[in-house]
Amino acid sequence: MENYPSRRRESISLTPVAQGLENMGAEFLESLEEGQLPRSNSEMRGSRSEAGPKTFSRWRKLQPALRARSFCRKHTQLFRWIGTGLLCTGFAGFLLVACLLDFQRALALFVLTCVVLVFLGHQLLKRLLGPKLRRFLKPQGHPRLRLWFKRALALAAFLGLVLWLSLDTSQRPEQLVSFAGICVFIVLLFACSKHHCAVSWRAVSWGLGLQFVLGLLVIRTEPGFIAFQWLGEQIRTFLSYTEAGSSFVFGDVLVKDVFAFQILPIIIFFSCVISVLYHVGLMQWVILKIAWLMQVTMGTTATETLSVAGNIFVSQTEAPLLIRPYLADMTLSEIHVVMTGGYATIAGSLLGAYISFGIDATSLIAASVMAAPCALALSKLVYPEVEESKFVREEVKLTYGDAQNLIEAASTGAAISVKVVANIAANLIAFLAVLAFINAALFWLGDMVDIQGLSFQLICSYILRPVAFLMGVAWEDCPVVAELLGIKLFLNEFVAYQELSKYKQRRLAGVEEWVGARKQWISVRAEVLTTFALCGFANFSSIGIMLGGLTSMVPQRKSDFSQIVLRALFTGACVSLVNACMAGECRPGRLRMWNPDFLVSPEALPTHRFPTTGILYVPRGAEVNCMSLLNMTLSSSSFEVYQCCRDAFQSINPEFSPEALQNCCRFYNHTICA
Repeated sequence: MENYPSRRRESISLTPVAQGLENMGAEFLESLEEGQLPRSNSEMRGSRSEAGPKTFSRWRKLQPALRARSFCRKHTQLFRWIGTGLLCTGFAGFLLVACLLDFQRALALFVLTCVVLVFLGHQLLKRLLGPKLRRFLKPQGHPRLRLWFKRALALAAFLGLVLWLSLDTSQRPEQLVSFAGICVFIVLLFACSKHHCAVSWRAVSWGLGLQFVLGLLVIRTEPGFIAFQWLGEQIRTFLSYTEAGSSFVFGDVLVKDVFAFQILPIIIFFSCVISVLYHVGLMQWVILKIAWLMQVTMGTTATETLSVAGNIFVSQTEAPLLIRPYLADMTLSEIHVVMTGGYATIAGSLLGAYISFGIDATSLIAASVMAAPCALALSKLVYPEVEESKFVREEVKLTYGDAQNLIEAASTGAAISVKVVANIAANLIAFLAVLAFINAALFWLGDMVDIQGLSFQLICSYILRPVAFLMGVAWEDCPVVAELLGIKLFLNEFVAYQELSKYKQRRLAGVEEWVGARKQWISVRAEVLTTFALCGFANFSSIGIMLGGLTSMVPQRKSDFSQIVLRALFTGACVSLVNACMAGECRPGRLRMWNPDFLVSPEALPTHRFPTTGILYVPRGAEVNCMSLLNMTLSSSSFEVYQCCRDAFQSINPEFSPEALQNCCRFYNHTICA
């Protein structure tokens, strides 16, 4: 022991050990790559540390792998630009070849590419010329002049609306029913406002204006209508891929015949896709763009606007997660906006389920998008801002989730949806059972006083019939639409959409419109109006979901949430109704046939047209030549066959041949058939 000189023990840091096992080899190679020895307390010995770099520098030159690694690190940005350029060049070549071969087939890809290029160009211009444009567009002059300028713009917009309504409804005055419905709902919400004198009419008018413009885009313009119709078809095709996974797990028989195995797997698939889109940042980008548009026009804060924009894609409990760090400091008006946005929209995963029911995809997508600005506007009407918000100029940042890669994001999205699927299945079992019990009890009570057929649906059909009429629904369809509104409000929208799909299936099958005193289906226009009116989570069963979700994020504000939840529920329900009034009829007002041989010019007779109402309705599409349809051999009935046969039975002039009437008598009973 004495032969060995005593050495001072070197101190050991436990920090690398706490983070995991040290990879001494990797650290050694990195130090070599930098041309230095690994650092330690022995560096205090100067003679060895001075000779170290020269020795290992010569040795490093003999290692090509290390030199290649160093070169790649120094030129990482260059390699990234080269890779991006090669990918863009390859895509441009692919797009060019596709357009040259068949431009109509490649039109969708061409339009999507143009949209992406427009946004990329906007980002580049914003980065290069943003400060100069902001200084140029900054309002100058006296504040009073700016105030009068804003008032002049508001007056011009009001006069333009009056002129447009006068000209547009001159041929169809029944469209004014829907406009009157909007006015009634707005007056009712203003009467229920928390602070009447503090209402921001800028937010209200801009919100309804954005909703109106979106409606014009979808309904009145041919490109907008075709774009949303194409998007709906693509979503329907995309959701059909769910059958590959569900058939493998459950079998073809269960998937085709059992509701739970047919519809609920779509929610899992859609949730998985949404999670992946969040991970790559595409969903955040879309939400930020939509929120920016509403914020700059309506003058709302960033937090509440982001939450409403997120509700277009996610549910009422997932959208607040986007602004979770800010919930504790938000004002009551902002919290009311968050709740109203959740009640006025539906989740993207459930959107896929409703489309699988057979509900019109175009109407569902348009309703989800149009509801966002309307929810923000009506929420500010019912609960105006009277406090000082902390987020007027603060920039809100969105997270990308906790997933480390695409595989984990997809797996997490699928796993989270299992709870949603179980919740939906449990609620369907419970609510349908409760509805059956309530109907049995009401039937028993009504039978005691000689009221036959008393049920929950019958009561709703009387109470909510004026609401359905204000939406623009024809009076003969109002009882059925009122029933569906009652089911949505007191049970949930899932059950209501399921019932609506049954009415649509009976219409498409061409069954008799009336069986006794009971209507078996409603018109296409009424179906679309009902689709808009049911598009939202505004039902009493969602109160617990909303309170539970927000309270789990901010427990100290439970009393604030409970204070305004009912007001937000009522506002969210009215948003869906105003949305239906605004949309009116977003489907063609004339019959469309699956067989192009029967599509003729409008001058061909006899033809059939639907009754038309709704603010934004405009007839579009070709008509059906009923004589050509009925003179062919028909194997089954359809809605078009029913309409033509009804015209044939009611026709006074002998326009239809005996063969056409014989075809109709095969499917329907009429006195003429005897």
